Amino acid sequence: MKYHEMRKMDLEGALNTDFKQGLKEEDIKKRRSHFGWNELEEGEKQSAIQLFFSQFKDFMVLVLLAATLISGLLGEYIDAIAIIAIVFINGFLGFFQERKAEKSLNALRELSAPQVTVLRDGQWIKIPSKEVIVGDIMKFVSGDRIGADVRLIEANNLEIEESALTGESLPVSKTTDEVAGENIGLGDMENMAFMGTMVTRGNGIGVVVSIGMKTAMGQIAHMLQNAETMETPLQRRLEQLGKILITAALFLTCLVVGIGVIQGHDLYTMFLAGVSLAVAAIPEGLPAIVTVALSLGVQRMIRMNAIVRKLPAVETLGCASVICSDKTGTMTQNKMTVTHIWSSGMTWQVDGTGYNPRGEFYQNEKKVSPGQSKELQQILTFGCLCNHSALKEHEDSFALDGDPTEGALLVAAMKAGIHRETLLNQFTIEKEFPFDSSRKMMSMVVKDQQGKRYVITKGAPDVLVKMCQSVLWSGKLQSLGKEHITIVNNAIDGLAKQALRTIAIAFKPIGENTVILHESEAEKELTFLGLQGMIDPPRPEVKKAVKECREAGIKTVMITGDHAVTAEAIAKQLGILKGNAKVMEGSCLNDMSVEELEDIVEDVAVFARVSPEHKLKIVKAFQNKGHVVAMTGDGVNDAPAIKTADIGVSMGITGTDVAKEASALILLDDNFATIKAAIKEGRNIYENIRKFIRYLLASNVGEILVMLFAMILALPLPLVPIQILWVNLVTDGLPAMALGLDKPEDDVMRRKPRHHKEGVFARGLGWKVVSRGFLIGAATLISFMTIYHRDPNQLVYAQTIAFATLVLAQLIHVFDCRSEKSIFARNPFGNMYLVWAVISSVVLMLAVIYVPGLQSIFHTVSIQPRDWMLVIGMASIPTFLLAGSYYLQKRA
Repeated sequence: MKYHEMRKMDLEGALNTDFKQGLKEEDIKKRRSHFGWNELEEGEKQSAIQLFFSQFKDFMVLVLLAATLISGLLGEYIDAIAIIAIVFINGFLGFFQERKAEKSLNALRELSAPQVTVLRDGQWIKIPSKEVIVGDIMKFVSGDRIGADVRLIEANNLEIEESALTGESLPVSKTTDEVAGENIGLGDMENMAFMGTMVTRGNGIGVVVSIGMKTAMGQIAHMLQNAETMETPLQRRLEQLGKILITAALFLTCLVVGIGVIQGHDLYTMFLAGVSLAVAAIPEGLPAIVTVALSLGVQRMIRMNAIVRKLPAVETLGCASVICSDKTGTMTQNKMTVTHIWSSGMTWQVDGTGYNPRGEFYQNEKKVSPGQSKELQQILTFGCLCNHSALKEHEDSFALDGDPTEGALLVAAMKAGIHRETLLNQFTIEKEFPFDSSRKMMSMVVKDQQGKRYVITKGAPDVLVKMCQSVLWSGKLQSLGKEHITIVNNAIDGLAKQALRTIAIAFKPIGENTVILHESEAEKELTFLGLQGMIDPPRPEVKKAVKECREAGIKTVMITGDHAVTAEAIAKQLGILKGNAKVMEGSCLNDMSVEELEDIVEDVAVFARVSPEHKLKIVKAFQNKGHVVAMTGDGVNDAPAIKTADIGVSMGITGTDVAKEASALILLDDNFATIKAAIKEGRNIYENIRKFIRYLLASNVGEILVMLFAMILALPLPLVPIQILWVNLVTDGLPAMALGLDKPEDDVMRRKPRHHKEGVFARGLGWKVVSRGFLIGAATLISFMTIYHRDPNQLVYAQTIAFATLVLAQLIHVFDCRSEKSIFARNPFGNMYLVWAVISSVVLMLAVIYVPGLQSIFHTVSIQPRDWMLVIGMASIPTFLLAGSYYLQKRA
């Protein structure tokens, strides 16, 4: 018999588990050896050997190897061996770069793996879904992703969205009754929950019946077996750029070879020089360097508590112009604390902060005992009972397991000596109607020890008041007339003006035989009991982060479900609401189209009392105005807006799996300041990529032009093929990688966001590449001509001078690439990785020039001390000639 056909009472025996205690540790070890881990098998990955040899599939590298073979056959063994060695070193560099990028992405997948809640040895604990085993008792609530295939044993208003398996977008209502019949489809198994599906409403408990490849998801695992590869818009632009550069480089190389042959140079020598020049000129390592730069940036973001789930987000972060941020937990501490309680026209103050359950009650600044007031006792009791949170003590600190709002109600009751464990012995919870964002309330049907039954409801005051027909006033039941409604609304506004979030409590007695099946039956004709006002204090670092974002041209918009007055008070404290900025309530958005919202959206700084539909509308309105929008959220209902935003941001602590899956960025600390830090890092990553594009292309332009100019002027080759390849390996490799580790410039967060369609050569980068490349080529050629014309018989010496000038010109130029302004704009020792990379390159250059064994390989000779003045002077010209020119700097 299949599990969906079995009765609940038969499941314990069939799976050899315990619904009340869960599995024991010794059971888990035995089952692990039999069932394995709860994970889907991955498809075939490229082995390390395959990855290494893939580095040599490039057409130009194959041509170079063929040319090397010809060189060997003609007896030029030293050249052949040296070129092969350089090709293999290049291959190793590419291999390690790609392996590092792959490991970075794998680490991200591990970090973003979901967790589930299971019952082990009588305790509910959270574990990675990978560790779930058959027989585990698992519980889940709205927003959770199901971690394995489970047979339901409890289902409270449970609905699960199963489109990943069935293609049906509508959530499926779940039950615990057995489902009989042959060939039952997955969509009809109403007592089952499947791996990968999402809980959209209610909560439930189930027993795990299948894991890993044995699950329904495992049967379609071939859709998930190929590792996800994400190509950024920048990489696509670089790919297009690469095609243009290859075409241009091949044309210029052919031109150099053709002119050289016409000028009387040996065909073989010119062919080998041309191929070497093409290999050096084409920045084939650029995509790998970009990938490594992005992955290194991702690793830095992890250290700043931001996990990048989708690599394109790293680039997009630098374009963000609007941050639509949730208030609770992101801009505030997410440690709600009840400070005021109102009932029957009376107000009590409660001291203490956070989740410490110790505090005193005051009325009119006088300490009072909470037990002396029946109204206070009742509102605290009902707030604690209609609750799902739990408080755990760890040494001297207290941690909340549950919703912060419910935690505040729980802690307030505990300060009065009321504990939920005690209440659950006095009351039986018969039915629950979970909180729903459209209803904005939650209800429970309970029965006390005397058999009396009640509906207890808590929720948004403005909504809950409308569901009440009476009010408990001074211990008596009175009709809720206009006078009482006015008093209640004044109390709500009074608490809200103090930046307090208000939760209303209501109840109604029901008959012994009254059957309540739907929330609409429970949440009507209620008796209003009172209000609890709580505050979630702003995070101290957020105000500074908002200010820095404003200086960076990024607008911060608060979007919250809280009361408008509360939201306005917090927004003013954080500096979000300034000048003529407006506050808009969700009710105004109901009948407003996206097009209508576009006209005013840039004037609004706070959106209060909004629904998920409103969030989506706000994001689209900003996007239609040309903004790149980052949107934060933590709930299931936030997912559409998170997914629609250019950069979806979810909360790592409070965020649901649905929100995390829809997001591109996860904040491990749920902190707004982390978004600011991530944007700063995103901007810096893009700027670093521009830096080494500038460096590589300027260097390559210089190498091509020095050869082209020499051919046009009917000069001998200024550089031999092995020298060109060496320059490509040493000067283009280490310094370019070190640029990817450069720290942000001081003004990176004082610039306006770049346009998301900005080209690679925007902001004068093309001019910098061409002008510096031209000067590098010209300076190298002048050095060569100076020595060659001094003594034409010293061709090898002149080539060595040209080689040294080219290398030093590029190594000096790399420091100029660190700033968009000038080489003098930044401390050269601000990037020690670059300093050591340049020193290493200089040492290698000197070794090639002065070590006898290397001189024969690289066709060099020792340079006389007096000629180093020429080399250093000419090498400095390309960078320092333009460094102080304000006119050219403006053009750039």
